[in-house]
Amino acid sequence: MTKKDQLKEEFIMNFGHAYQAFGLSKLMGHVVALLIYSTEPISLEDIAKHLNRSKGPISQITRRLRDKRLIRRVWHPTSRKDFYEIEPEIFENAFRNNIDLIRNNLKIAEHFQNEIVARKIDNAEILDKRLVEMEKFYELMEKHDKNFLEEWEVVRKKIYKK
Repeated sequence: MTKKDQLKEEFIMNFGHAYQAFGLSKLMGHVVALLIYSTEPISLEDIAKHLNRSKGPISQITRRLRDKRLIRRVWHPTSRKDFYEIEPEIFENAFRNNIDLIRNNLKIAEHFQNEIVARKIDNAEILDKRLVEMEKFYELMEKHDKNFLEEWEVVRKKIYKK
């Protein structure tokens, strides 16, 4: 195995572990890593072959990754097979997926604060304080996420300007 092949395998393996650490599928991380590493779109069959998996699980993973806007299906002029590549804004899209979770947690906090009042729940002071804390925490995250994305746009443009 060449040094380049070893690096590729280590990259794929480590990405899988990183995805697993976030509570996602290790295989999902492997597919993303393979596509990040590749300079050309890869067919579903070749993804499965490289990762030593059957097409079924790879197909399910690619569908989920497309839904999250991390990869995209591309047309290949010489083949009827499905080919995939990373979305150009893969990292921004991954971050935006996290923002969606933050917004959902914010809605949960707001909803249950209102429910405590509407249902006249007795002795809910501690729960109410925790929900207020949750709400304020996610409001602050949302504020900083917006600032981060604005700054990221500038940095990303500099990367690809070279």
